[in-house]
Amino acid sequence: MPDKPSNIKFHSQIVALLQSARNEVVRSVNRTMVFTYFEIGKMIVEEEQNGKERADYGKEILKGLSFVLKKEFGKGFSVDNLENMRRFYLVYEKSETLSRISSKAISETVSRKSENMILSWSHYLKLMRIDDENERNFYEIESFKNNWSVRELQRQFDSALYTRLVLSRNKEKVKELSEKGLILEKPKDAIKDPYILEFIGLPEHSEYSESELEQEIIDKLEHFLLELGNGFTFVARQKRISFDDKHFRIDLVFYNRFLKCFVLIDLKIGEIKHQDLGQMQMYVNYYDREIKLNEENKTIGIVLCRDKSQSVVEYTLPENNEQIFASKYKTVLPTKEELKSLIAERKSQR
Repeated sequence: MPDKPSNIKFHSQIVALLQSARNEVVRSVNRTMVFTYFEIGKMIVEEEQNGKERADYGKEILKGLSFVLKKEFGKGFSVDNLENMRRFYLVYEKSETLSRISSKAISETVSRKSENMILSWSHYLKLMRIDDENERNFYEIESFKNNWSVRELQRQFDSALYTRLVLSRNKEKVKELSEKGLILEKPKDAIKDPYILEFIGLPEHSEYSESELEQEIIDKLEHFLLELGNGFTFVARQKRISFDDKHFRIDLVFYNRFLKCFVLIDLKIGEIKHQDLGQMQMYVNYYDREIKLNEENKTIGIVLCRDKSQSVVEYTLPENNEQIFASKYKTVLPTKEELKSLIAERKSQR
């Protein structure tokens, strides 16, 4: 029976209430699971420490505990899973969010801030495997801030997001990444080099045109926005600008709500040329003078290229440049060797 107009609002309110309640139940179950596993890990470690004179005592604890818990609660308490709980406690025992949690806290109200900062157990299983504490903290903060799924967390880690951001930051900014995550204050904060576009499915050394690359990005726009980072929204593709009977088209136009500015992107499938940077400067100047509002910040231009000469970029752009950037893109995930090479290359340029 269809809704009467007078009942639509009433029915929508009930649906919204039930959806909210369902989401809260899921969050509550997740919080309780994470808190419980943290406490189990703590108890295992403390029991191990009581019997530390025997080297194999820890293994016996896990085997015995697994036998009892599987009999009582089912297969979710294998020796491997218990080892994960133990490791969870050891990794996060100094965490401000988790270290204060006790058995008593599981059955009582935990501070609202702590509740909201908790990720899923599946997230923590991924995070625990990141050895570097600063890097682990960064991915934990970004997962929470951006509501990353476990799959997206894995993708961002595989694409070496933290490493790529570290390469363009000084020591103070690197420390900030591990304490606050990615904070956008200046145009440079939003820039990555390289950008990883493995989601478009184009092999690294295949032949394709700039229009084909653009189409693949548009087809996977949600993934591209995630790669761009916080606060980006899509505005236009092939944006036409005209003056003096001349017409030009900007490949992609975005807006960043944190930086409060337009972001123009041009795609180049080969090595960047000084003409490419000059053209982007023209686009940026046009947007600053004709499009942006007085209360908005200056436009950012990014030329995405397959390869670049750092010297060409530096000598083409002014020394105080804060608007035009040239970044490489890769269509496959970088290997560890490539990352090491990139790090060495950046250090030599400083």
